[in-house]
Amino acid sequence: MEPNITAVRTWLTGLQQSITHTIAGIDGQAFRADAWKKEPGEKLQGEGVTMILEQGQVFERAGVGFSHVRGPQLPPSATQHRPELVGASFEAMGVSLVFHPRNPYAPTVHMNVRMLAALPANAPPVYWFGGGMDLTPYYGWEEDAVHFHRVCRDSLLPFGEDRYPRFKAWCDEYFFNRHRNEPRGIGGIFFDDYFEDGFERSFGMLQSVGDSFLEAYVPVLKRRKDIPWGECERAWQLLRRGRYVEFNLVWDRGTHFGLQSGGRTESILMSMPPMVSWAYQHQPEPGSREDELLRRFLVRRDWV
Repeated sequence: MEPNITAVRTWLTGLQQSITHTIAGIDGQAFRADAWKKEPGEKLQGEGVTMILEQGQVFERAGVGFSHVRGPQLPPSATQHRPELVGASFEAMGVSLVFHPRNPYAPTVHMNVRMLAALPANAPPVYWFGGGMDLTPYYGWEEDAVHFHRVCRDSLLPFGEDRYPRFKAWCDEYFFNRHRNEPRGIGGIFFDDYFEDGFERSFGMLQSVGDSFLEAYVPVLKRRKDIPWGECERAWQLLRRGRYVEFNLVWDRGTHFGLQSGGRTESILMSMPPMVSWAYQHQPEPGSREDELLRRFLVRRDWV
């Protein structure tokens, strides 16, 4: 069947609204809507809405962005595995979010769901979906990791028992700071260039992943957001946020795609935490909760 671009856009904008409504209710502060448009003559054309919450009661920064853009040429980050599409124009839309809670015991979370259409001049259009979600705790709890991964698994089960193991492994490989030989967090699921089931079923899988995000994250957030913390925990949180920034700037294909294609910088970099730190060769005290994060949680494990 012919891909229904309007249906994808309608679902994405609804997803943005449902997530921001729920998160604003937890924080007590509303998101600010920043609508933007790329004008004719710019490298990209299109529009979007960035929903941003900063310095709230629960979140230091929470951003949920929707974008729908078109460009004359796919950037290198999108064609490195598809050389036959070099030079093709494209259309892309998606919702991307990153939440950075205040409390160091509450984890950072990322989710992205997107569709891209490559439009070669002398060949039929090529469509694919991509996305997933992953959790980055600063202090580890087994029950949180198990819950997050169980929801990820269950969102994919209707589409094949192989999907979760496959996309979990992909996530572990992708969200990895290779320059430090260290995972960014405890993973989740990640997939890209996905259209193997055709439009309707592939889109259905994308919807199942996006619609399960709140179920995966909110119970974890509610368990941790009010735990008392002090300067030691805050210092560790800021240090680990530095690793998050390193991944986004050095390795993340989504960041590279946005910047290389002429995307809106403020919206692309809303994923960055408002405060962060680095320390030279910092090592946590052996046996500490901080050390436990590195030894037991920032490793590749089967959580469910």
